[in-house]
Amino acid sequence: MFQWKKTVYKSVLLSFVLIVTVTVLQRGMTPNQFLPGQPQKELSPEPVKAQKRENVLPVASNFWKKDHDAVTQTADVTEKQARSWDVTATNCTANLNSSKDDWFKGLEPNFQQFLLYRHCRYFPMLINHPEKCSGDIYLLVVVKSIITQHDRREAIRKTWGREKEVDGKKIRTLFLLGVASKEEERANYQKLLEYEDHIYGDILQWDFLDSFFNLTLKEVNFLKWLGIYCDNVRYVFKGDDDVFVSPDNILEYLEDQKRRDLFAGDVLYKARPIRKKENKYYIPSALYSKTHYPPYAGGGGFVMDSPLAQKLHKVSESLELYPIDDVFLGMCLEVLKVTPVAHAGFKTFGIVKNKNSKMNKEPCFFQSMLVVHKLLPPELLRMWDLVHSNLTCSRKLYIL
Repeated sequence: MFQWKKTVYKSVLLSFVLIVTVTVLQRGMTPNQFLPGQPQKELSPEPVKAQKRENVLPVASNFWKKDHDAVTQTADVTEKQARSWDVTATNCTANLNSSKDDWFKGLEPNFQQFLLYRHCRYFPMLINHPEKCSGDIYLLVVVKSIITQHDRREAIRKTWGREKEVDGKKIRTLFLLGVASKEEERANYQKLLEYEDHIYGDILQWDFLDSFFNLTLKEVNFLKWLGIYCDNVRYVFKGDDDVFVSPDNILEYLEDQKRRDLFAGDVLYKARPIRKKENKYYIPSALYSKTHYPPYAGGGGFVMDSPLAQKLHKVSESLELYPIDDVFLGMCLEVLKVTPVAHAGFKTFGIVKNKNSKMNKEPCFFQSMLVVHKLLPPELLRMWDLVHSNLTCSRKLYIL
């Protein structure tokens, strides 16, 4: 009799376990979440992969806004992401949803190409240096470059990109690159780049083509990288590889800053989209129908605080990519309700806009600037030496 009861109890217990197991599997829950009296564990988020989103080509005039729920979901993943670069494969196919629409057919081929692959946002890293953010970094200098412009990187390393420590404030430098756009040159340039990185160890490279439209990819991939590896960075300077920069003047400017969400540069207000097709910055009305861009800083060089950079990363995932990277950041700032700060020491169009003016070659003006565009390597090296020589200027231009 006792044996019979024991058998019945075992059968009942086994049935209960099976019911629990089936329920857990159906609900996608962990046993710890289902059974009472057990400590609950937080589910590990799926790693962020090269994204392939559906329906990313809606009505043209509203093209950069995404579904709010999708935005929240992405932000949650970003906050809990693994502490290493988690994109290991490029899974990017064309999104043909709007390819048969008349407005799409009327676009130039390069814009069609951009829209077909705009949902491909994150890419594998070919060269990574997470150790660059080890310890407390006061200013991280980040330079957009392309693989063929080794001479520009060399000039920057010898001048304003030289890593140093000023009054205990560490400055570190990184160059952001994709891969060579010409396939026949790719293998050779890649070997040269890897050797360059072996010497200097200051290159971040992603597996996407270096092109004008892909500058926005460089922006969002860097912001993601910064969020993963750089908890201890206070400020970020981001600029082009054809500018003159004074790190000392930037440090002087930052020393008195108490503003939250700082984003300072050469700010353009009420800039209009350029509609002339021969212009590098041409944007068709089908892609952006508004009459003005939000305020944005010229991409030649700007400085921001690290907490704002983290917010920019999160909000950037709520917007569809835009082919002009500095305008895209302006769109992100607009969503955050952050107004970029205009600073007279950032001259992304030269000291004066007249390219032939002698003022653009006057070292006494450069001495007081934070950023000046545009100088090629020989000009940069010469101007750097002049500014840091025993220069006597007839009047002092103060940093604003």
